[in-house]
Amino acid sequence: MTEAPALQSPRPARSDLGQILLQTTALTEEQLEAARQEQAEHGGTLTAVLIEAGHVTPDEVMDATSEQLGLPIRAQIRTEDVDMSLVERVPITFAKDHGLLPLQRSDRGAVHVAVTNPLDLAPLDDLRLLFNGAELQLELANQRTILGAINEVYDRGPGSAESLAEDAAEDLSSIASEIAQEPQDLIEADDDAPIIKLVNSLLHNAVKDRASDVHLEPFEREVRVRFRIDDVLYEPIKPLPRALQASIVSRIKIMGGLNIAEKRLPQDGRIRLKIAGRDYDVRLSTLPVAFGERVVMRLLPRTQDLLDLEKLGFDKNQLEVMERLISRPNGIILVTGPTGSGKTTTLYGALARINSTDKNIITIEDPVEIQLPGVGQIEVNAKVGLTFANGLRSVLRQDPNVILVGEIRDLETAEIAIQASLTGHLVFSTLHTNDAPSAITRLVDMGVEPFLVGSSLVAVLAQRLVRVLCSECKSAYEATAEELAKIGLKMGDRSVQLYKPAGCANCNYTGYRGRVGIMELMQIDDDIRGLVSQNIDSKTIKNKAVSKGMQPLRTDGARKVLAGVTSVAEVLRATEEESAVAQI
Repeated sequence: MTEAPALQSPRPARSDLGQILLQTTALTEEQLEAARQEQAEHGGTLTAVLIEAGHVTPDEVMDATSEQLGLPIRAQIRTEDVDMSLVERVPITFAKDHGLLPLQRSDRGAVHVAVTNPLDLAPLDDLRLLFNGAELQLELANQRTILGAINEVYDRGPGSAESLAEDAAEDLSSIASEIAQEPQDLIEADDDAPIIKLVNSLLHNAVKDRASDVHLEPFEREVRVRFRIDDVLYEPIKPLPRALQASIVSRIKIMGGLNIAEKRLPQDGRIRLKIAGRDYDVRLSTLPVAFGERVVMRLLPRTQDLLDLEKLGFDKNQLEVMERLISRPNGIILVTGPTGSGKTTTLYGALARINSTDKNIITIEDPVEIQLPGVGQIEVNAKVGLTFANGLRSVLRQDPNVILVGEIRDLETAEIAIQASLTGHLVFSTLHTNDAPSAITRLVDMGVEPFLVGSSLVAVLAQRLVRVLCSECKSAYEATAEELAKIGLKMGDRSVQLYKPAGCANCNYTGYRGRVGIMELMQIDDDIRGLVSQNIDSKTIKNKAVSKGMQPLRTDGARKVLAGVTSVAEVLRATEEESAVAQI
């Protein structure tokens, strides 16, 4: 029996990985030595210790590994670059657990494999056996790239949503006559397994496509499926057969703990899932319409990454002000904006920033959208009399330092929140207003005395979300004076380069990928407090705040346009007319 060929031999290492990192990154000798001691005491790999300590990034480690072993780096893995006949031989759990993915077979029979850890030889030996002893040509890729590719390529085969829909339709038609004669318990039915696979596939595809919401909409002859991605609805697959609608809704109701027999009333529920290795909370809403029940599922990843204020769109100055505001012992901080503008995420980002063992933080929300460890979270339940106002009264008996009220909707809730802030509590909440100054007049319109508003309110943050230009396809162009004037800028004597969307596979040919906030942060100082106490209109308050340095929404959007983050069209879509014109 001939011996199977081994992995390709990397070139001799010029030095160990630690030395390469010292030469190519900001890592110091002291940090490296401390990491070696940590590794000796607690085990694990040196690079894992360095990354966890924040001394180096995963990409820096990958570059150093490439330098050490002489392996090429694969920055991107496209589905068309992957041979599905190779992928079908490797179980998806094996690929995910070991961070590897076979790509292509070379002309001489070697298999190119993308790996995150080329020094973990055991799974590579197993992979060689799966490919009948073929030589493996290794290429380095980071974990994010490989996991994204795995989720993409394993979804191209027989388990795709459309093929599962066809299977489910065939399966349902085969028992249609039996269902017509005698209703069947969907919980106990074994023959609806294709429906389960179809629903799971839809959720998996939604996560893969970065969708925030999944819409299932029944019509006379079909069920339309739409994903909301970066605040725009798309139709990712062709409409499903109408015959599947009842089974799909029943399956989703079972997952969300809803009453599958009740089809006449709206219902709300929650599903907890693990998709592609990440935990998700899915908010579920059903609504009876003309041709059945309409279902919307909002996908919320359970991760702290989304709660980093620096990633939400705050510039350096705004971040410094926010840090100071959220460190106060008392007062009210309001976040305003329309539904879906990221208010809750911003508030939870602030809570995550100050969350510590020496603070008692309690929230009351409708519903609880983000799980934050160490924070007491209450969900409003009107059926049993647990309203914002009643819950807030009880919260005050729990000796809190910080209180988050999901939304101030009425005078009673507003007055209790204000009294809480005046008695030594820091209160966060939201309002639905167009800009920051309008929040003051909104509270007064509710019936709150102006002097109470002025004495309790410390800041109002208005925000919107704009789509971020795709970094791989955005195209530069020279702006016109008219275009700049639309976002409140004067051209001056020099030309200005802006960017516009183009479209590529990376962004689904939309030109945008991801969203970022534009902010209007108004601090309540003595001058503005005096205007509030006199019940002055919001326009006068806004002019005073701008004169004191407040950056209106459109101005912040213009800064992000100049920085190449977003486009003029996006800022115009998200903001109202601003009279101020800035010189660039």
